[in-house]
Amino acid sequence: MNTIVNINDGLELQIEACDSEHEKHNIDKTDILRVALVAVFVIFGWLQIPYFNMLGVAATLIGGYPIFKEAFSNLYERRMTMELSMSIALFAALVISEVFTALVITLFVLIAEVLEKLTMSRGQNAIKHLLSLLPQEAFIRDGDAVLERKLSEVQIGDVVVVKPGGRVPVDGSVISGHSFIDQSTITGESIPSEKVIGSIVYAGTINQAGTIDVRTTGIGKDTAFGKIIHAVENAKRYQAPIQKTADRLAGYLVYFALSCALLTFLMTHNVRATISVVIVAGACGIAAGTPLAILGGIGRAARAGSIIKGGLFLELLSSIDTVVFDKTGTLTYGTPVVVNVESLNGSSSQDVLHLAAVAESVSEHPLGQAIVQKAQEEKLAIGRPDQFNYVPGKGIRCRINGEEILVGNKSLFEENNYVINSLAKIETETSEVFVGKSKILVGIIHIADILRLESKQAVADLKTLGIKSILLTGDGKPIADAIAKKLGITEVFSEVLPSEKQDYIKSLMASGRKVAMVGDGINDAPALMEASVGIAIGSGTDVARESANIVLIGNDLSRFVETVRIAHRCRKIIMTNFAGTLAVDGLGVFLAAFGYLNPLLAAFIHVTSELIFIMNSARLLPSRSS
Repeated sequence: MNTIVNINDGLELQIEACDSEHEKHNIDKTDILRVALVAVFVIFGWLQIPYFNMLGVAATLIGGYPIFKEAFSNLYERRMTMELSMSIALFAALVISEVFTALVITLFVLIAEVLEKLTMSRGQNAIKHLLSLLPQEAFIRDGDAVLERKLSEVQIGDVVVVKPGGRVPVDGSVISGHSFIDQSTITGESIPSEKVIGSIVYAGTINQAGTIDVRTTGIGKDTAFGKIIHAVENAKRYQAPIQKTADRLAGYLVYFALSCALLTFLMTHNVRATISVVIVAGACGIAAGTPLAILGGIGRAARAGSIIKGGLFLELLSSIDTVVFDKTGTLTYGTPVVVNVESLNGSSSQDVLHLAAVAESVSEHPLGQAIVQKAQEEKLAIGRPDQFNYVPGKGIRCRINGEEILVGNKSLFEENNYVINSLAKIETETSEVFVGKSKILVGIIHIADILRLESKQAVADLKTLGIKSILLTGDGKPIADAIAKKLGITEVFSEVLPSEKQDYIKSLMASGRKVAMVGDGINDAPALMEASVGIAIGSGTDVARESANIVLIGNDLSRFVETVRIAHRCRKIIMTNFAGTLAVDGLGVFLAAFGYLNPLLAAFIHVTSELIFIMNSARLLPSRSS
């Protein structure tokens, strides 16, 4: 049974049932009435009222209808499930006139089903709670007027006005205003994020301070909010290998229980002991607990700022031993900035920066734009050169106030007979832009792609989890080595092409490693698809995000580390359920076969163990406050 929720005519949430053995997770009046009916007849049986056996059989058949229906459905599909095993036990109990025992077993199972539905419903509601975070209307700026419209009427490019205290209805960038926004529901950040012109905002977050105008870039299902919902919607479409193992193991346990029951009957001819053996096997704890843990893991990861596109990838992430990082835009900000201005031959650093900024003011080169940006930050007056000539691959030759100015690399200056041999060794981790005036070298501007603040900590945290980090980049070896040294990464591969990145990932996996690739660019897409798990930075290209199995909302690599921890915790919970179920079933079948468990006690053990394992899995479910 599927739950369908439509919001704003544009975003649909369809959460599939998390347990193939118990597909309906909504408790209705019929469930309550069945429990009440069976409970009443259990009391009648205890009081030994007249005609109890005849009435009790009818109550068992009516109350146990969901169990029998599921059992026959599974039998038709040739699937061995616990419902089939339990149905055999109930019919056998009725045949030998153990009507009271059959009723008590039915009551236990129905109560367990109700509690399981409540637990599974919590898992779905924890995710669907996000639906209430998106406004139904938006305020659109139309010239000087501000008009209120339904969110479904908003278009890409519209300017949305978000007032203090209101929720942001769309994804977009701030074009006017200044504020602080609580993004905890989407990105997991505990501190409100400052928003200025150019900042990115997400649908469903809360504007805490000033009014801002937002240029819409994403609506409904195309927002970060929508992608979280979509990830949950698709979680069951990619069934995790560990979940398939759970389903298979549950079937094996049923075969084992029925075989033991047959052996018990042949050896002892004790029907009660035989029925007890069938009842006591509690593989439902595996069948129900595993998908619940996976749903909880995906939901908790979404709250932590990671969109996992299916249970398959959560399971794979739990077993990775190697993470390969792209550099630019992933470990670094991906935008070159001026980190140092070195003045020479009597010039000042401001003179050097000013000359370079004027020369680069008409250039589109990224390094030139970084120089102009720095000059603007320093509030320097930037004019235009009198003459301008760009030398491809080398730099700029121009005239400012009649003087020849050169801005470019070492090769350009050597060609123009500048003396640079006496300079100190150039820094290997930055790009150097030489600045010359009238045949005199006046300075060097050092430009670098700055490391993200959380990158070093993320690499260190992965190391504590036993995961090795590798740097894979198209940058030159000196820069790559310098960045790796700062991060504590010992394995570095530089100057690689996109196809070579893919080949490198392929070779790592061929050597037996389980690899996750983290990247942000178009050139990372082949490697992201080749890896066991591909992780894209949220600010990266659309191609990278579509190619990846996991998408980080924003750029914080600490969210990736937290997602790995969640995956490890999910696997630990599932394996604990495996071990516990095997232990309980093994001991229970042994005791039942030798007559130490009657059917009533066997049913109690079965239901209790199932609920314990389900509640163990439920620990992963995100609460509303998390």
